[in-house]
Amino acid sequence: MTKEDNILKKFYEFAIDHVSVGIHAIDRNGYTILYNNKMKEIEGYKIEDISDRSILDIFTFNQSESTLLRVLQTGQKVLNVKQTYWNKDGHEITTINDTFPIIENNEIKGAIEFARDITSLEKLIYQPLRRYGEPLNFEMFSVASEQMKNVINNAKKAAKARIPVLLIGESGTGKHLVAESIHNELNPINDEFVTLFSRRNPQATLDKLQNYLKTEKSYTLFFDRIEYLSLPIQQKLIDILNKLPAGKHLIIGSIGDDPIDLISNGKLLKDLYYYFASLTITIPPLRARKDDIQPFVTDYFSRLRERFASNIEGISDEVMQYFLQYDWPGNLKELELLLDEITSMMMNEKIVTLEMLPLHFRFKVQQANEHIRNPDFFIVQPNQELLPLEDYMREAENYYIQNVLNIFEGNITKTAQALGMSRQNLQYRLRKLKKDS
Repeated sequence: MTKEDNILKKFYEFAIDHVSVGIHAIDRNGYTILYNNKMKEIEGYKIEDISDRSILDIFTFNQSESTLLRVLQTGQKVLNVKQTYWNKDGHEITTINDTFPIIENNEIKGAIEFARDITSLEKLIYQPLRRYGEPLNFEMFSVASEQMKNVINNAKKAAKARIPVLLIGESGTGKHLVAESIHNELNPINDEFVTLFSRRNPQATLDKLQNYLKTEKSYTLFFDRIEYLSLPIQQKLIDILNKLPAGKHLIIGSIGDDPIDLISNGKLLKDLYYYFASLTITIPPLRARKDDIQPFVTDYFSRLRERFASNIEGISDEVMQYFLQYDWPGNLKELELLLDEITSMMMNEKIVTLEMLPLHFRFKVQQANEHIRNPDFFIVQPNQELLPLEDYMREAENYYIQNVLNIFEGNITKTAQALGMSRQNLQYRLRKLKKDS
């Protein structure tokens, strides 16, 4: 190695170990060959802890859920994927990942992943009004979409009926905001709103519940993500809930996925679901209700001006187009975090313009848009290079399958069901497409 190469190597090593993004690279067998300081911070491992084991032996996710292993299988990069798993200490961590195959001479040598840690954001319950010390109620919702208007109407009915409610929605969609607003809509209102976090110590959650129930107070009890409780703990919970005095307490639960899927996968007890089944409210992800982005942004800056004498009036049309093009895997939490990041860097500017957007956000939007093709992509156009029919059909099949895979975040089972084929058939086609490419 020359002197110049040695200096350059030191610069590379410094950059890798000081960048704010986690970097994890594996070889074709799933063994780690690169693991930077930020990734150690996120996952709690040292390179010597994991270098001699495949990542499937370390983290509690299956092969279809690992973006690194998915890229190894398909040879296709995946961008902007949210992944939740458990680290060395048993703590749940959430990252948004961009993962790329490493290819040499048309052969996959490994994969590398760049992970942005949003664990702290995921653990922050979405309640932006809490910072202003205001009680949460439905009048404070900034929504324009019919989906969210229906959510609010159904939630108000739940408050009037005072019956158990199950909120269904991805992390960051605002389940806690809806739950506390239901509490404040009660007439008469219960004495206290209590959140019990299921992803923490499950037995401690039950113990805390029992302590609350020993008092004379009436509670609105919100069980956040009940599917994280083990089935035996869920059984104990339903036994407790069934013995509660009628009408004294309001019980609200939340889950992050379709309840039927959770039951079939052994993550949700059927009896616990039936307890809430009289009223379930699905809160759609932000990507399915982008009409709500504009009012949320407007309300964000309005409160900023009111509370902190900010000069910021809003965002440019170009920035709004970026917001509308992005899929927001972290939902409203991610949007609020981005606005916090933008405004923290502004001085006297009144309008957020494109160049004020963080580079990581602009890059994600641009990368996603590069691969969005219109339906006429496969229509023969004048002066377009013609392909042999077999090559054309292979291109069309690959394009369609990859887009359906992206819709279901790489879940092989759901993708196969959507395509009307068996899981084995889909895996065979993926291997064949990878081999032919």
